Amino acid sequence: RVMKWMKGKKEGIIVAGGQGEGNGLTQLSNPLGVVVDQLDTVYVADFGNARIMRWPKGATQGSVIVGGNGEGGQSNQLNVPEGLSFDRHGNLYVVDLGNDRVQKFNIEFIMINDDMCWVHVER
Repeated sequence: RVMKWMKGKKEGIIVAGGQGEGNGLTQLSNPLGVVVDQLDTVYVADFGNARIMRWPKGATQGSVIVGGNGEGGQSNQLNVPEGLSFDRHGNLYVVDLGNDRVQKFNIEFIMINDDMCWVHVER
């Protein structure tokens, strides 16, 4: 799980995972990297599931935005994702340690019927 600790507070809050180890949308398996965007959306490098998860602020479950297709070296697969970073253009960079590469993804957000949806395009 990923916890958020506010300065001066004695208890943290769960912002991602928290339902035990596993591959469900409410679970993580050995999260190694975390980054938070300007909207407080949490992105997690879920090493054990070879995927990147996205958790909007207040969400009870995440969504898979990169990987999740088993460990491997194809463009839609990861092998030991461990680090995440955004550039000023909103591109997501994923350190894919097991494949000795850094992948770049353009994450675009769109609104459909007041629901936020995501689309990712690999470049």
